[in-house]
Formats: sequence, structure tokens, C-alpha cells
Amino acid sequence: MQAEALDRIKLIFNLLDADGSENLAADDFELMAARVSAAATGAGEDAKSAALAAFRRYWSTLASELDADGDGVVSFEEYTACVLSPERFEETINDFAESLAALGDPDGDGLIERPLFVALMTAIGFDLAGVNALFDAFEPTEADEISVATWVAEIKDYYSPDKAGIAGDRLVTNA
Repeated sequence: MQAEALDRIKLIFNLLDADGSENLAADDFELMAARVSAAATGAGEDAKSAALAAFRRYWSTLASELDADGDGVVSFEEYTACVLSPERFEETINDFAESLAALGDPDGDGLIERPLFVALMTAIGFDLAGVNALFDAFEPTEADEISVATWVAEIKDYYSPDKAGIAGDRLVTNA
């Protein structure tokens, strides 16, 4: 596993841990879904419902794969065991990536404008400087847009244990 992958996962774990309990629980994912949905200006109810379903699936996958004792929480150690195992988490991440990117493309033109990208990413909790550095790394068009496909691919790369030096690393290092 690449050290960068672990750094990315530490960051997302801390962002998902909405109540600061140092564990993830279903309520953390409901809260995150509500924040992201509220930031998704212009997105239709179908896209918001799909995103909520993706957040719930994210939690459901973690809980079913990792919560062996049934206590309703997942620790950081348990989280990394699942999230950084593509064979266990790939379908969930694909669903999550596609639904999040769909929120960023409410007009369905295949492009995401910077203001909405920034709103969605800061709703998740990412640092504004890192979000802008990430968007710039995607080499936006002159109209300051990126493709949905680019963002989906990068979300998937973010969870890959074998990836280093990816655009998503800017969210951790702000490099």
C-alpha cells in the first residue's frame, strides 16, 4: 500500500466522522449526505436521492463487511481494511463516485463548474485551498469546468491503495 493512499484515507475517515467520536456510524453518513445534498444547488431530487442512497450504501458496506461485533460503529483500523481493499469496496466506490459527480452536473452536460465542485467538496469538509488545487489539477476548460468522467475517475483513484502522486493527493497535502 502506498503511504499517500493511507494519508488520503485518514483524511476522509476524519471528515466522515461527523461527531468526532473516532468511529464511523450510520448517523455520520446521514449527516454527510444532508450536507452534500444541501450544497448541490440545481440538482434534482433524483440526483439527491441517488447520492443519499450512495452514502447509505457506503455505510452499509462498511457495517456488513467490518462490524463483526454488531456494535454499530467502525474504527479507523476496520475502515482501512475495507476501503483499501478494492475487491471488497469497488462497487460501493463506483456508486458513490457516480452519484457525487451527478450532483455536480445538474444540467447533464457532462461538465462540472468550479463553484459547484467547490461547494460539494467543502460540504464534505475538504479544505478550500486543497479543493481548488484539485480542480486546477484536472486542467479545467477556459469556462472553468471539468468533465464528470474526470471527477469520477479521480474519486476511484482516491480510494486505490496502489496509487501515489494522484490529483487527489492535493486534498491531503495542498501541494
